[in-house]
Amino acid sequence: MPLPPSLSDEQRQAALAKAAEVRRARAELKEKLKMGSITLRDVLAQGEHDETIGRMKVLAVLESLPGVGKVKARRTMEHIGIDESRRVRGLGDKQREALIEAFGA
Repeated sequence: MPLPPSLSDEQRQAALAKAAEVRRARAELKEKLKMGSITLRDVLAQGEHDETIGRMKVLAVLESLPGVGKVKARRTMEHIGIDESRRVRGLGDKQREALIEAFGA
């Protein structure tokens, strides 16, 4: 098994800071979804341009919607034909529309 690349202390600190910023941005987006200040349609549209949103798992986004839990999110994704490991940027147009139809605008 190959070893991870050796990083200097400065590179390691920069990577840790970037990872923390991405986690904070994702948590903030999930909170906005829960509060209803942003819609699923907006998130899916932003995911095509925003790297942070584009790399989020669809399941995590759906579970952040008000009134949607793990079971409902998984069942809906299975019904539509979306794998649990799919990320926002990897969704097709028909899958996006099916999600918006299932969970509202």
